[in-house]
Amino acid sequence: MADIAKLVEELSKLTVMEAAELAKTLEEEWGVSAAAAVAVAGPAAAGEAVEEKDEFDVILTGDGGKKIQVIKEVRAITGLGLTEAKGLVEGAPKPIKEGVNKAEAEEIKGKIEAAGGTVELK
Repeated sequence: MADIAKLVEELSKLTVMEAAELAKTLEEEWGVSAAAAVAVAGPAAAGEAVEEKDEFDVILTGDGGKKIQVIKEVRAITGLGLTEAKGLVEGAPKPIKEGVNKAEAEEIKGKIEAAGGTVELK
């Protein structure tokens, strides 16, 4: 039988992300529910506060076949010239803006998607 105290000590060293990965692995290996697996890794998660992301990068992932409309929108958002905006759109995936707050990131995403493009927030 494994030394339970040593196992608890090792689990306590896990980060939140590592604990989540452990939960997923245990679920797959043992066929247990994620809630039960997270309960096993619970001590690690209890000691760490989960930080909510407050800065986002807005990444253009494609033009959706509407390159001209997306280029116009990228120019309006970034202030880039025509050649630079065209290069950004044609070189997708590329960041449109980096380190923006959630509201601005969502606004930019909405504008690009309305023009026909696809966007990812990171």
